[in-house]
Amino acid sequence: MRRALGTVFALLAFTAYAAPVAAQTDEIQVYDGGLAEPGTFNLTLHTNFIASGLNEPAFSGAVTAHRSLNGVPEWAIGVTRWLELGLYLPVYSRDDKMGWGIDGFKPRVLVAVPDADSRTFVYGLNFEFSVNNSRWDTKRYTSELRPIVGWHLPSWDIVFNPILDTAYDGLTQLDFAPSTRVVYKKSAQLGLGLEEYADFGPLNGFYSGGNQGHQLFGVVDYALKNGLELQAGVGVGLTDATDGLTFKLILARDLFSRRTPKP
Repeated sequence: MRRALGTVFALLAFTAYAAPVAAQTDEIQVYDGGLAEPGTFNLTLHTNFIASGLNEPAFSGAVTAHRSLNGVPEWAIGVTRWLELGLYLPVYSRDDKMGWGIDGFKPRVLVAVPDADSRTFVYGLNFEFSVNNSRWDTKRYTSELRPIVGWHLPSWDIVFNPILDTAYDGLTQLDFAPSTRVVYKKSAQLGLGLEEYADFGPLNGFYSGGNQGHQLFGVVDYALKNGLELQAGVGVGLTDATDGLTFKLILARDLFSRRTPKP
């Protein structure tokens, strides 16, 4: 476990020449350190619709946020009790100006403390490497380094992801985009909570308050009896630099497991 964390932390040095470029969001999610069990394949479908968003594209030829649909299937496999590998493929979107398009793909490596779902204190680290098409980002290659810190309390989950986004052109240009999740567990199947997604800007000089991204979501988590996990949410922008109204839906299910069924 320590060796694995050291390997992933070494990726921070690799991203020391990094800076963000504004782009659309294909997944709106706070990582809680949960992993697929070894040998288990999992599929998660991320979909979000920006009902009221920014009318101007982030750059010439980019997808326009307002009334855009963005999503991606996330394929994952548990490798060990502390390691999961994943692939977002394909990242896609549709807006009113350019229509449907493929925006790229993202392999990822997630390392976390084993059995995070049953622990009180959890921690981990996720690394994503994005290959972007020109409609999605001005940079062909970008990355995300996402530390995970959280507490699973009897009736509450509290999770923090202090994310650094990168575009490989300078350590001081690393972009600080944290996300936070607080959920009340009403039952084993149902959770109600709030999530906040922020973008403070580059480490060498945060944006002024009105130019920062801050979006607050109300979310509902529900576990169905057939193994399907659902999360739905509605988000409102808290600054002028943030999309005003966004709907998100996440569906997840194990597709295959080598575990022996219980009698």
